Amino acid sequence: VQLQASGGGLVQAGGSLRLSCAASGSVFGIITMGWYRQAPEKERELVATINKSSAVTNYADSVKGRFTISRDDAKNIVYLQMNSLKPEDTAVYYCNVKKQGSTWQEKIYGVDHWGKGTQVTVSS
Repeated sequence: VQLQASGGGLVQAGGSLRLSCAASGSVFGIITMGWYRQAPEKERELVATINKSSAVTNYADSVKGRFTISRDDAKNIVYLQMNSLKPEDTAVYYCNVKKQGSTWQEKIYGVDHWGKGTQVTVSS
């Protein structure tokens, strides 16, 4: 599966951005789609995920109430609407897909696939 992300950029604190990630290729068996981010000198962290079949969402506490994840099943696109952005949201944002693999663990938990990151910079 190939992931193409777009929508990053520079925005002032309090502003909004929307990230998009389109999955193509072998999309059968996708379990979840989502976003992670990595700030300089920090580990990559989960931002938000959405289950492809149930649409159940999961958010990091730091973004709850400000970010909204959604999906377009027909187009295999996942969106991240980011509102009330803060300087601490500055990071490289990575699109992630968990897709079923060949082992029983991989069929349940999925195998990670990553897109190239997109930079989000929030100025104070």
